[in-house]
Amino acid sequence: MTEPHHVQREDTAGIAVLTLNDPARLNALSDAMIAALSGHLDDLAQDRSIRVVILRGAGRCFCAGHDLKEMQAARQAEDGGAAAFKDLFDRCATMMQKIPSLPQPVIAQVHGIATAAGCQLVASCDMAVAAEGTRFGVNGVNIGLFCSTPMVALTRKVPPAVAFEMLTTGEFIDAARAREVGLVNRVAAPEALESTTAQLAETVAAKLSAAVKIGKRTFYEQMGLSTAAAYDHAGTVMVENMLWRDTDEGIAAFLEKRPPNWK
Repeated sequence: MTEPHHVQREDTAGIAVLTLNDPARLNALSDAMIAALSGHLDDLAQDRSIRVVILRGAGRCFCAGHDLKEMQAARQAEDGGAAAFKDLFDRCATMMQKIPSLPQPVIAQVHGIATAAGCQLVASCDMAVAAEGTRFGVNGVNIGLFCSTPMVALTRKVPPAVAFEMLTTGEFIDAARAREVGLVNRVAAPEALESTTAQLAETVAAKLSAAVKIGKRTFYEQMGLSTAAAYDHAGTVMVENMLWRDTDEGIAAFLEKRPPNWK
């Protein structure tokens, strides 16, 4: 399945690859890009054939953040763009939150740069693989615009002091540092980026899909709870999971040293 512009989708063996497809504008999160990506995420939420999603960018980079030319044009309105800006950031925030809410794990495949809302997009994904030489930044402060909305996803992914330094200095971190602080999971040579990401996706896709989906949902649910409440919630989910026919089969197969026959 493909789409000619803004976001392309290709499905192979239970893995959907979404490609941000506006390389001339460095895959900026324009109104059209946000709408297209949001629509694909809605479709994937209902697609039981897809086990894992890979998100990548066409051309020289992953994503350079919001479309500043579009934003400047909005200033021509009588209110100076206030309504347009509020609408933009609300729509972008809604789109970003669809990623952790998606039943399937989402892996960002990152190269070139991921800046401002582009870095936010990486931080919103469940996992990320970056090419050596990739740079990550929340650089809005350099042009007088603090990256307040990207900060939300970033501070939930990396240590607070790291996020604050990135936000206030506007400096980039490289792929190695991004892995060190937890923004990305794996770093690959540029020529191996696609295969390394695919290998991670295939590993996850080979697991019992229902278990991964209930696990992803519970992962995010328990993060907002106290330790005691998190254990209580996670225990209830594990009871539900243990009662599944496929879980019984998986445990039996492990004990009998054979592949599971999952339905």
